[in-house]
Amino acid sequence: MRSSVIPLLCSFAALPVDLAEAVRVGIQGTHTSLASRLQSRTSLSGSTSVSDSSNIQYTTNITLGGSSFAVIIDTGSSDLYVTGTVSGATDTGKTAGVQYAIGSIEGPVKLATLDFAGYTVQNQAYIDVPASQTATVGTGLIGLGPNFGSQVHDALNNASGDTALDNIFRQNTTTPNFLSILLQRDDDPAGVFPGELTIGEVIPGFENVTSQPKLNVTQVSTNERGNQHWQVLLDNDGVIGPDGKVIDIDTGVKSTSSKGQLTVVFDSGFSLPQVPKSVSDAIYSGAPSADFVQDSGLGAVWTLPCDVEINIAFKFGGVTFPINPLDTVLDLNATNDDGSKVCIGAFQPISTAASPTFDMVLGMAFLRNAYLTVNFGDFVDGSVNNVADPYIQMLPLTNDSSAVHNDFVKVRGGSRSVDTSESFAQRIKSHLGIVIAVAAVAGLLILGGIAYCCLRNRRLGRTPAGFMNLQSSYQPLHDPAPPSYNMGPVGGFAPPPGPPPQHANYNNPWDSHY
Repeated sequence: MRSSVIPLLCSFAALPVDLAEAVRVGIQGTHTSLASRLQSRTSLSGSTSVSDSSNIQYTTNITLGGSSFAVIIDTGSSDLYVTGTVSGATDTGKTAGVQYAIGSIEGPVKLATLDFAGYTVQNQAYIDVPASQTATVGTGLIGLGPNFGSQVHDALNNASGDTALDNIFRQNTTTPNFLSILLQRDDDPAGVFPGELTIGEVIPGFENVTSQPKLNVTQVSTNERGNQHWQVLLDNDGVIGPDGKVIDIDTGVKSTSSKGQLTVVFDSGFSLPQVPKSVSDAIYSGAPSADFVQDSGLGAVWTLPCDVEINIAFKFGGVTFPINPLDTVLDLNATNDDGSKVCIGAFQPISTAASPTFDMVLGMAFLRNAYLTVNFGDFVDGSVNNVADPYIQMLPLTNDSSAVHNDFVKVRGGSRSVDTSESFAQRIKSHLGIVIAVAAVAGLLILGGIAYCCLRNRRLGRTPAGFMNLQSSYQPLHDPAPPSYNMGPVGGFAPPPGPPPQHANYNNPWDSHY
């Protein structure tokens, strides 16, 4: 740990939930247009109630220095920033910046009183970001990731730069140090509340999450501590495609403890989940009228008709998490070059977010299908080392396939399925081992036949003309000609007496040349 402050018991299982300390806050969504950029991550800031912004960003309200800010909740980063005036803020004289997958922010590091999720933190460090086209007054972002990734902490280099959650857990030692997030969609026919964020409390009705497998947070090397995220290992057969079959993929993380499993980051700040291109292609390439395009704001994405229903799933700890087709194919009011409305394939080929420490980033489109709890363990700055390892538990939310299909039809006005029949190339790939073996055997048979024919011809060349007791009917050229044979009269007729008649010479045009 970076500093040794107040020891903190960190195991969620070891501590009872104190409802007097545990706090729930609402999550609320707001719409943003496609033209405002469907970036992998949007502007950042604080916490409180959370809202769904047209399936693109989730925000909550915080108070900093008495001023209210609507901030994006982001489990993929660790720092707090806001744009706007904060009364009574103290300037530390330091500056800090955060580089996101798309875009960055920078500004002076200041201290102010933070009210978030029912907790008050004195002298909370944050970045004061100047107003711009991408950072409007009254907005911001609150990072809910590990303290290791905090740029503010690095700038101040002491506990005064700790993240908001670290400060909350450290000053409220009776509060279990876990966070839970429930996200919903704004076009859900059930009309459920967009979401909730809790600290130290499980949302009523979702208590079964505590009995789900504990997914250990994979820890990066010391040299990569700044890239530490809430990341776990996906099961070996962890991606199920539209055809119900496992999508085969290999990890690109060299430092992983399991070469057969992908490392996955959970990031509530990502609009579009980032997956290997082979996974994105397997999900969308078979859809009717699917088109892989390069969008100036989004990057490389699949577009397809909005009524195409695509069902996929992910597996963690042996538990399957089906994805609602409303999340697999997002309706963002986009149009193609012809002016026709199209939807976006939410699971985008990973590009700008690529990292040597993880393979995949599962953002909002996945998290709307899983209730997520993150136990910080001894990741809290100032906690006793080796108290407990951080872990994640998730509860599947999209379990009734019939109801999901009916909702899809209601929202999209119909349903078209994906052609799950394999193409010739896919059939070849899926049976590549058999194809190679058959080709090898056929090649050996052909080579054997050629060798046999060559050997047979060589033997024939050394065999006399009368082999196999068959006598040649041709007279060798060096033997003398046989004696003449006079044929007697045939049928009582004899040739006329005298010499045989002489025929005129036969001439041709070439005779004069020789």
